[in-house]
Amino acid sequence: MLYDLRHSDLRVRWLVTLLLATLGTSYLFGAWMVALYAGFSPRKVAETYGPAGEAVMAMQMPPDTTMVTERPVSMAEMGEEMHHVDRDLLIQDTHVHMPMYAVIAACLAVIALGLAIPRWAGLAIITVLFAAPWLDFAGMWLTKLASPSFAIVTLAGGWAMAFGYTIVAALATYQMWWRKPGPHPLTPSPRGGEGERNRRSGGSTL
Repeated sequence: MLYDLRHSDLRVRWLVTLLLATLGTSYLFGAWMVALYAGFSPRKVAETYGPAGEAVMAMQMPPDTTMVTERPVSMAEMGEEMHHVDRDLLIQDTHVHMPMYAVIAACLAVIALGLAIPRWAGLAIITVLFAAPWLDFAGMWLTKLASPSFAIVTLAGGWAMAFGYTIVAALATYQMWWRKPGPHPLTPSPRGGEGERNRRSGGSTL
């Protein structure tokens, strides 16, 4: 690791904690928004981003000539409101959200660099953090341009994003506040320092 969160200054640990809390809150509201507009099933995602949804939205448009009548309507008759993302809106979403997701992934990756975990685990976490937005938007575009079957790719990206955040937040919180820190990895051992002084003076290291 490039630095050690366990031995970092209190201000650094407090900064990381507040950042993780803020990101976690935004993820919760993001999941709520997805549930309202896109859903968590492949069918709902395909309806939101696929070409079939555009046809449904076109059918829902009123004709040029209408006749107004009034009658009682129940909630069941009104049906569920459908939210569809057309190509122009998806271009805008990709332009706005991809850089934002990259910044969030970079912040979480920097935190992961300070965790006491094996190098391969750090590489895996960083890969997941940056792969998540790619999967998310690749699934949206493939659902719209290729096949509704790619909606599962968008769902995989969303779950990967949540998984990456949860792993980093859990490990960082535990190592910063609950795990008892051992010797600092950059601090030489007393015996090593004594041996260095003995070598300089020509004495024995035993």
